[in-house]
Amino acid sequence: QLQLVESGGGLVQPGGSLRLSCTTSGVTLDDYAIGWFRQAPEKEREHVSCISSLSRLYYADSVKGRFTISRDNANNTVYLQMNSLKPEDTAVYYCAASFFYCSGYSQGMDYYGKGTLVTVSS
Repeated sequence: QLQLVESGGGLVQPGGSLRLSCTTSGVTLDDYAIGWFRQAPEKEREHVSCISSLSRLYYADSVKGRFTISRDNANNTVYLQMNSLKPEDTAVYYCAASFFYCSGYSQGMDYYGKGTLVTVSS
């Protein structure tokens, strides 16, 4: 059973940076696509970024040029480096996994972590 644990969230000022980590266990990470989704209060969950099992990268338009996703299969971890953060990036960030391919739809991913809160505020 694949398990996902997010870490690295917190409070940051506008323009600041955070790095989120998604640590997996229970399966070989090499075979899985890992995505990041976020959900702000009273809003639907939305796709942020994804990295496929072959390291193909996907980003939402709202984060292109500011966020970078990467994976370290040896350490079973996927990272989301977030720079130039804006108040509208405030949300609970979830990592998600699916076999091999990314999905831009939350329903298209098979496993989710419990999330980590990112707050961008002065």
